[in-house]
Amino acid sequence: MNDDGRLAVLIADDQALVRRGLRMILEIEPDLDVVGEAENGADAVRLVAATRPDIVLMDVRMPGVDGIEATRRILADPACRSRVLMLTTFDMDEYVVDALRAGASGFLLKDVRPELLVDGIRAVAAGESLLAPVVTRRLIEAYLDQRRGAAADPESVRRLATLTPREDEVLRLVARGLTNGEIAGTLYVSETTVKTHVGRILTKLGLRDRVQAVIFAYEAGLVGASARPSRQ
Repeated sequence: MNDDGRLAVLIADDQALVRRGLRMILEIEPDLDVVGEAENGADAVRLVAATRPDIVLMDVRMPGVDGIEATRRILADPACRSRVLMLTTFDMDEYVVDALRAGASGFLLKDVRPELLVDGIRAVAAGESLLAPVVTRRLIEAYLDQRRGAAADPESVRRLATLTPREDEVLRLVARGLTNGEIAGTLYVSETTVKTHVGRILTKLGLRDRVQAVIFAYEAGLVGASARPSRQ
């Protein structure tokens, strides 16, 4: 965050018109400040190191170093506090899982309405994860298909054992895509209590956000085909 309290945003996209359009949308918001533009992944990595933005709007497909590899490099730095929000023109990019496993905190389509893009930036900056609904559903289905028949990751199982029974229960519901409000209703507790549980889960498991928690749950074998989301 800048000294004036505004969120610092870096835009990474290989199309100049897209970068300019995003800048125009963001610069009219009083709490957002565009601190730089990158036309490829290598430039994005360099500029993140130089400007330390709160949020990076990262295009998935760019020449040379693509958005996924750039995200991986950016978030490999333990001192980095930037969060990456991936952008794509496709409703299901084949690299979605790779992008999220690289540490991205969210995934939005480029045709999203401006107000939803801005809200998404604020949500991710606040520590929430963000996925377009259609991407969420297809992502989980694709991941379940990939994991069918695969053994649970031993390291994930070991880390899972550090959770309390209630935290285990909350993680299962997070992995099914439920919001804090929905989890609170299911468990008959307050949203504040759920938020506390989620925070402890992320800390214990060493995860960045809810997206990584969902992936972790599948890798640990905590949820499986029965958790396949509804198509409704």
